[in-house]
Amino acid sequence: MSRSSQNTVYLMPEEDARLRKNFNDRIQRCRKLSGKAREPSDLKALRSQVIYADLMSDMQPEESGKDSIVAYAVGNPYPPFVGVVEGLTPMGMDELKMDTHHRGRVLTVKRVTPVVKLKVFSWTVVQDDAGEVERLEVVLHKEILGRDVLESGEAYRILEPYFTVGEQGELTLRIDHPSDLVVVRTESAEEGNGSDGGGPSGKTVEECKEAGNVALKQRDLTLAHAKYTRGLEVARALGTTKEDIYRDLYRNRAHVNLLMHRFDAAKSDALSSLASLPDQKHKELDSKAYLRAGSAAYQLRDFQEAKRCFQEQQSLNPGDKDAAARIRKSEQRIREEETGSYDFKKLKASLLLSSRQGITVDTASFIQNVAIKTSPGRGRGLFAKKHMEVGELVMCEKPLCVVWDNQEDDVTSMTYDFRDERIRMFPAGLCRAVVRELLDNPTQGGKVMDLYGDYRGPEIGLQKNSDEGAMVIDVFQVHDIVARNAFGPEPGTSSAGLWVLASYINHSCLPNSEKEYTGDLMLLRATRPIACGEEITHAYDLSSDYDARMDALMRTWGFKCDCKLCVAEEGDSAAVRKRRTELESEANALVERGETSRLAVVKAKRLVREMEGTFDEERYRDLPRMALVRTQKWIAEAGKR
Repeated sequence: MSRSSQNTVYLMPEEDARLRKNFNDRIQRCRKLSGKAREPSDLKALRSQVIYADLMSDMQPEESGKDSIVAYAVGNPYPPFVGVVEGLTPMGMDELKMDTHHRGRVLTVKRVTPVVKLKVFSWTVVQDDAGEVERLEVVLHKEILGRDVLESGEAYRILEPYFTVGEQGELTLRIDHPSDLVVVRTESAEEGNGSDGGGPSGKTVEECKEAGNVALKQRDLTLAHAKYTRGLEVARALGTTKEDIYRDLYRNRAHVNLLMHRFDAAKSDALSSLASLPDQKHKELDSKAYLRAGSAAYQLRDFQEAKRCFQEQQSLNPGDKDAAARIRKSEQRIREEETGSYDFKKLKASLLLSSRQGITVDTASFIQNVAIKTSPGRGRGLFAKKHMEVGELVMCEKPLCVVWDNQEDDVTSMTYDFRDERIRMFPAGLCRAVVRELLDNPTQGGKVMDLYGDYRGPEIGLQKNSDEGAMVIDVFQVHDIVARNAFGPEPGTSSAGLWVLASYINHSCLPNSEKEYTGDLMLLRATRPIACGEEITHAYDLSSDYDARMDALMRTWGFKCDCKLCVAEEGDSAAVRKRRTELESEANALVERGETSRLAVVKAKRLVREMEGTFDEERYRDLPRMALVRTQKWIAEAGKR
């Protein structure tokens, strides 16, 4: 499959048929093998597959992957493991059964080959204690802190293993949910992480702190976090939680969490480190803790809390010249939240000065004018809390996360959904980013998991495994939420983001608002007067071609529009719609040539008259005639020139 423009994929009928056959053959093979005993795999053969995959990867030009689209199947969801990990019963590979989720079991393995890293999944070969080998495949959610999870350790615990046929047709242990794969960091591996081949053992509180400091200096954030956490556990076991080193560990771990973008944990750790003692030493340390707590709160967009922490930090350290600036910045965000007063001129100037694509602007969301309510026949929608005039700001919203076109995280895929047998374009990179954001910052989870999706399974939301404290999320539920609610902020590109509140806005071909973007800030403005209590709508698809618009709405969002305009267009015969589309295409070609001669204007006016003849005057009374808009606008501008 190839992408001829940034957001259009051309799929030939032969390719479509081949994809469908491959996916359906795989699912039929899974059903045929389901429950049958696994046949042992050969290590030599699996090693050969790894060598071949590496060879093919080396032969592949670096730029060739940009225009290729990966396809994979969705629609067969299964829940992640939730419960007490230590309560799982160990198993070996010889107990694996085909296309089976081994509920209540855990498989411990070690990696015995390099990792093969592909666009939406990675795989390697693993071995159990008895010497049995199999392929282990992690699908889509395969990175932690920019590093492939399979490369972050050499031993793993697979929770409730799923043994099946993989995307490439190979038998494999498959991981979809990040929490179902636990990387086991051995003590010997951690101790050998230092630059001198050794390092602090981390068996006392002091050694744990020093080992964490060494790892932090070497930018191994995962190891630093583990060492500080181990130090806190040792201190609690020894009953030394009143000592300064206990608070030091919390403060240091807060710093690591900030670097890892785990802002929930960073704020909690920073506040847990406070001593609240009057001497100068503890004042300085508490000042540092409040700075870290405030920084985390700011990133979580809790600007009131950020301001409070920064004020505490300033009172403890009056000499910090940057403290006042941090407070002023928090106050500016609060004003934006409360009043919608943005310095758009300054924001746009900063975007023009930047050479980077996909700018994240430092602003707050303004949502005071709207509220979520039940929309009859449409589930939930967004409604006006006050009267708004044309051009007035309805709302501004920052995204939960956005992935910009051509950035490293930008991955667009095709999915074949077994539930409705449709092939769709899907922002896989955004889905991966949303899952990581929710796992790192669980306080953001509720508002996302409450969004509409097609998921039909045991909704677990976002929760912790009871003994290890690891966050668990059902990636299939997130997939469906992203598929139905993501927006593309830059037309003509593969950029995609999730603006949570804007996701509640229902579609209309006759909308009362329209979107625009300043960086990653979504602005919604009224296109006609909106009454207090009226539902806010915008157009999901702006195509003037009725059939194309209906197909896009059904394929991407799963509904048929029944607004007055669609009812009128549905009443046109297929021949009339075809003739209108042909005339519009001819007019668009004329406009795109850029001619402004009298002859070109005369021809454009003739095409407009012919298009007007395809509209029934009675049925289209007081309705927009979308096919005419672009050409009429061009004629008006040409007349001025």
